[in-house]
Amino acid sequence: MIEPPADLELERVADAAVEVVDCIRVLEKSGSNLVAEALGGRRFIEYDHYPPDDVYDSESRAQYYFHAHPQNRGPWNDYGHFHTFLRVAGMPPGVQPFPAPSSPIDPAADNALCHLIAISMNREGRPVRLFTTNRWVTAETWYRADDVIAMLDRFAIDLSRPSWPLNRWISAMIVLFRQDIEFLIRRRDETVDLWRQEHPESDVFEDRNLEIASASDIDLDDRLGQVRSRLGLDRELHLPS
Repeated sequence: MIEPPADLELERVADAAVEVVDCIRVLEKSGSNLVAEALGGRRFIEYDHYPPDDVYDSESRAQYYFHAHPQNRGPWNDYGHFHTFLRVAGMPPGVQPFPAPSSPIDPAADNALCHLIAISMNREGRPVRLFTTNRWVTAETWYRADDVIAMLDRFAIDLSRPSWPLNRWISAMIVLFRQDIEFLIRRRDETVDLWRQEHPESDVFEDRNLEIASASDIDLDDRLGQVRSRLGLDRELHLPS
């Protein structure tokens, strides 16, 4: 696991760590958890989006949803995961779509989006893995790693619905695990480029044999301990037991 920066944006990382803990704490104190907040009492059906119309912040143009796959994916099995995105109108100036022939829509259209990172969850509603996907998985417009990384600072869900703690948590996770996410996005491009070289007969972005492009398990308790130690925080920083 990549450690948090020692001297880069320390205050922001510390704030994100506190936010992550507080959101989980207040939900679990209330008898809920992050996954339950996304489901909103609905029946959990594989592949369905939760909430049904996704969560979309029209100011930041950030978007996310939770869903699950059938439990037949071997090492990629999870209870479910959050997919995070940024729409084109929220992207920083200068980013350009990669000219993939399989891009689904006009990359300049308002509903064109880029996948940032996915967060796998366990049955207890705690995050356990980060991963990136191939283009076909989310029907995204493809951007190279440097451009995707430039979008990370713009992901923020500042809404009360469907759950204020869930929205604040997922926004803070992008900050707390920023270096891990950057690493996985760069590894994603390496995987795709290598796959293209090894399978020149196929459109790599549509190849169903390449689904997960990069992945890393995460330990939230361990990360919180690193942050507290490295940043010299006075307050206790740990998840509720």
